[in-house]
Amino acid sequence: MAIDTRGAPEVAPPPRQFDFVQFAAKYAAPLFLLLLVLVFSLLEPRFLHPLNLFNILRQVSISGLIAIGMTFVILTAGIDLSIGSLLALSGLVGAYVAKGGLEDRFAVGASVDAGNPALLAMAAAIAVGLIGGAIQGTAVTRLRVPPFVVTLGGLTAFRGAALLFSGGGPISGFAPDYTWWGQGKIGIVPVPVIIFLAFAVFAHIVLKYSRFGMHVFATGGNVDAADLNGVPTKRVIFLAYVIIGFFCGLAGFLLSARLSSAEAVAGLGLELTVIASVVIGGTSLFGGIGSIFGTVVGACLIGVLTNGLVLLNVSSFVQQIIIGVILVSAVAFDQFAADRRKA
Repeated sequence: MAIDTRGAPEVAPPPRQFDFVQFAAKYAAPLFLLLLVLVFSLLEPRFLHPLNLFNILRQVSISGLIAIGMTFVILTAGIDLSIGSLLALSGLVGAYVAKGGLEDRFAVGASVDAGNPALLAMAAAIAVGLIGGAIQGTAVTRLRVPPFVVTLGGLTAFRGAALLFSGGGPISGFAPDYTWWGQGKIGIVPVPVIIFLAFAVFAHIVLKYSRFGMHVFATGGNVDAADLNGVPTKRVIFLAYVIIGFFCGLAGFLLSARLSSAEAVAGLGLELTVIASVVIGGTSLFGGIGSIFGTVVGACLIGVLTNGLVLLNVSSFVQQIIIGVILVSAVAFDQFAADRRKA
């Protein structure tokens, strides 16, 4: 016999309980950043001085640019360990073009002006980064070599290429139009900071509102399901490595312009800082979850932490220990939060 339920009252769904773990997974980075700023400002009055704050942003801008590219790679469940080496090689090629060769690699003053325009040097550095990223992307997608192995090989290969290209020595002393990109300001804001923030906004729009951005998240979330739904996963992964190559080239150029020197040893240990920035910012190493905003927050958090510890005269060795512990803790917490979401 059928039961008439037309007059039965609707049962409201039970209220959702507050999940502290998921809340912390989403907002831990900005909250921790605010806490660090508060603590360091209380312990060291110089911390909040505008010059120091802009110095933090200038420091963050180089690693932050590469962290933007790393966000795309990690969102596809990949990794890139070659970023420091590719940055060094790109910076050296840009410096070579700017100087017009290696004959006056140490020249300063009037003789520096005989080189090529800074924009040509920037284009050369970015081209090297794009080629490096394309090579690694091809190895990952076409040869099906795991990203960890491909980029570990790239770490040594690009560093060796940088040493071979430069003969082991630096290229230094550039014209003002070159160093302006690393040392100049627009108003009171350093040029690298403006470039970093501009690309962060652009990358945020691409990831959040474009079809390519949706494909990146789909590929990292479940590559097999994305394939079945027509997502060109191989092309997406390839482009992710090309993107990070672009940012390595740009960052290599900006770093050499800031230091007025390009060296084969530039970018040593940069992998830890960049990956920590991305992961601490909430991007999952397992792919499919993350944001550019979180990466910017993570990069600023690492910059504030490093700067504050320097002002407090904490050993650089201790700084590395602290950043390493924070990175492992962030990944462990990300895994814990992921397990709770599945439960």
